[in-house]
Amino acid sequence: MDTLAEAPNTTLSGVARVLVNAGKLNAKTAEDLAKQAKEKRSSFISAVIAAGAVSPSDLAHTLCTAFSLPLLDLSAVDAQRLPKGVIDAKLSAQYQVVPLGKRGSRLFIAGADPTDQEALERIKFATQLTPEWVLVEHDKLLKVLEGIGASASEALENIVGGDFEFDVSEEDTAAQESADVTADVEDAPVVRFLQKMLIDAINMRASDLHFEPYELNYRVRFRVDGELREITQPPIAIKDKLASRIKVISRLDIAEKRVPQDGRMKLKFGNKAIDFRVSTLPTLFGEKIVIRILDPSSAKLGIEALGYEKAEKDRLMAAIQRPYGMVLVTGPTGSGKTVSLYTCLNILNQPGVNISTVEDPAEINLPGINQVNVNDKAGLTFASALKAFLRQDPDVIMVGEIRDLETADIAIKAAQTGHMVMSTLHTNDAPTTLTRLRNMGVAPFNIASSVILITAQRLARRLCENCKQPATYPREAMLKAGFKETELDNSWKPYRAVGCSSCNNGYKGRVGIYQVMPITEEIQRIILADGSAMDIAAQAQKEGVRDLRQAGLHKVKLGVTTLDEVISVTNE
Repeated sequence: MDTLAEAPNTTLSGVARVLVNAGKLNAKTAEDLAKQAKEKRSSFISAVIAAGAVSPSDLAHTLCTAFSLPLLDLSAVDAQRLPKGVIDAKLSAQYQVVPLGKRGSRLFIAGADPTDQEALERIKFATQLTPEWVLVEHDKLLKVLEGIGASASEALENIVGGDFEFDVSEEDTAAQESADVTADVEDAPVVRFLQKMLIDAINMRASDLHFEPYELNYRVRFRVDGELREITQPPIAIKDKLASRIKVISRLDIAEKRVPQDGRMKLKFGNKAIDFRVSTLPTLFGEKIVIRILDPSSAKLGIEALGYEKAEKDRLMAAIQRPYGMVLVTGPTGSGKTVSLYTCLNILNQPGVNISTVEDPAEINLPGINQVNVNDKAGLTFASALKAFLRQDPDVIMVGEIRDLETADIAIKAAQTGHMVMSTLHTNDAPTTLTRLRNMGVAPFNIASSVILITAQRLARRLCENCKQPATYPREAMLKAGFKETELDNSWKPYRAVGCSSCNNGYKGRVGIYQVMPITEEIQRIILADGSAMDIAAQAQKEGVRDLRQAGLHKVKLGVTTLDEVISVTNE
């Protein structure tokens, strides 16, 4: 037996060698099965089981012992609860693997062939996680893969069916035909791909989709909870067709590829509709397209859901209920300023209140509010729209952004003449907002007499409640981060992100971190004396206003987010 196995063993590798060494197959049978698998372009394991040479259970137990790997009974796992979207369905089917869950940077994958290094490398590249094998029986694995394939194709059929459609007008259809865009048959795969990407993005709670062409490849990334993740790399040949398809639906000029364009599109699900904002950008190798998902329900979450603490919420509510004055929301792009403003507008949106907004562009459609889009080409700027609003008998005015002195002056005059004005500015925190207005050229008296409250904000990733675990940080690191000696007792404990099948590396959703600073008489005196942002910040601290770092550390104490995340988003 030894001499029979020894000669061919030099050519056998992987699972075949293990089975021969374990006495489950003789070398000649193993060699024949390996040849069959090669001719049929199937795996060696499939050939062994199809020939009935080794049972799936016996095979799994043999490999489990040989490689010291955990063995899982896949029939005891609910396939519906397996993580979705972690590994591309094609990749999963090609290498016959199923993702089981994540823990930190590790991804546990169920498979029958632990010697398949190519599968590991491809999965590692696609997910940016370190895959680890969990052995399962081949027949049970195929059943799960069939179920996943069936549900995916079923979902795709539903997507392309009549229950799901783009809102395209007759004019757009005519434009598409006249521009001689590819025939319907050729377009069908592109249409399906785009619809599937949008559905996947909505299911993954993504805020943006990025379609990016490069010289040798084309990739799609989603921004989920503030982080960009690569989802798939479709064939580079579809980049122009996909760009044309998106442009037609977004009512953009499909012939113009040299300048950036902005548009909107809408998806209809029966009675429900979801809006998307589309932006195109000419790059070296084609047009990069970013689609932002505009979720109207985010404006109706309520002030508590955004993450305001009680004291912060009370200050904000007191300010917006006043009959006149200016409330400013500040922070970088993507920090949730628009959602905060819309939430406030939603609270004020009553039949007896006339609300007008001017934005660039209006992101969320709110019934009962008069919304205007800026159109620079036509001369409709923030300043000109504001002037028109003042002749429209408004009670509340919202300006998308104060960018220049003219807009600032008109907004301040509106606030001084009996209107509640809300707007945004791009500054780092609340005190620097006042000096920014001063640098724009607004007189200190006008700032002091009109601005009644400033809120600065950031978005931090929220810890997953299912898998977060207590963490231990060195005392020095806690003090350096901003905690006080008196806070470092045993009454609370920080948590760390772990990662499970229902979250994104230990985080799920985001929470706001806020600095809510009312303009008190003392702060007004500092503004009138042309004081610095540091003077204003020091006074705000005396009055009990937390800065952004302190507000973030409070969220750490509550176990809502991690210290690492707070340090990252409130980097000072």
